[in-house]
Amino acid sequence: MRVDIKSEEPYRISRDKMNVLARNITEALEAMENVKLLKEKNSVRLEVRRLLEELLLQEKRIDQEARRKIESQRRTILEGSQEWDILYRKYYNEEVKKHGI
Repeated sequence: MRVDIKSEEPYRISRDKMNVLARNITEALEAMENVKLLKEKNSVRLEVRRLLEELLLQEKRIDQEARRKIESQRRTILEGSQEWDILYRKYYNEEVKKHGI
């Protein structure tokens, strides 16, 4: 997975990998005893793919907001330092709660 922080594109996962992931999730749903697919399997797979892309985009925005908060501190905090990691986890978790994920 490659991260492009400045673009509005979701995290980069190849189209093939995203399709494999969506297909595996759809097949897992189909195999569950208590689950009945109400639409064609391909329609469900496409919806799963759309939801995955939406989730990845939302995760990226949370990551960006956590990084923005760290950058807005009065002094420079170097990425990779223990302090940066602690603040990143704190701000990331705050954003996750804010978005209800």
